[in-house]
Amino acid sequence: MIHHAFGLIFQPRKQWRAIAAQSDSQLALNLAYPILLAIIPSVAWYYGTTQVGWSIGDGDTLKLTHGSALGIAVAMYVCVLGALTGIGYLVHWMSVTYGAQSSLVKGVALSGFTATPFFIAGVVGFYPNFTIDLLVSFVAIAHGVYLLYTGIPIMMKVPEDRGFLFASAVLGVAMVMFMVLMGVTVILWDAGLTPVFTD
Repeated sequence: MIHHAFGLIFQPRKQWRAIAAQSDSQLALNLAYPILLAIIPSVAWYYGTTQVGWSIGDGDTLKLTHGSALGIAVAMYVCVLGALTGIGYLVHWMSVTYGAQSSLVKGVALSGFTATPFFIAGVVGFYPNFTIDLLVSFVAIAHGVYLLYTGIPIMMKVPEDRGFLFASAVLGVAMVMFMVLMGVTVILWDAGLTPVFTD
């Protein structure tokens, strides 16, 4: 399973072709890929916010309590998987418009594999630093968008021009999903899942 991550980072087109050649039953087994890799950012940020902490300017180092960080890490994990599933469903739903060969499993697999750079970039959570986190996030976003635009035509078996439009629509959906996650964060904070800082 880890070979998919290396392939998507270093040889994306070749890896997409290998993934596209799989049957739906084989792709269904690969749904464990995002389930496992989504653990990386959750564990990293749990550790970083409770053990290392962060500071703003020359201020004191801020850390979260273990209970608070654990609740936030679990919520983060569940929300990421929910968002990927939602995007995967919408990829499958939109596929008819673009004449693509799709299935729900293929849509969810596509969204999960496209999120690879975000999962790997999650390791920055072990050492929370605004500048480093921001730079790594920009690189992850750029590579994730690249994976989306190269993966859609290959996975969905559509011409490049139609794949570009399809990928652009999926990118729009992903941006909306990001806004939904921000709204969910506000709701969860209001429901009591707020950060609690150590003294």
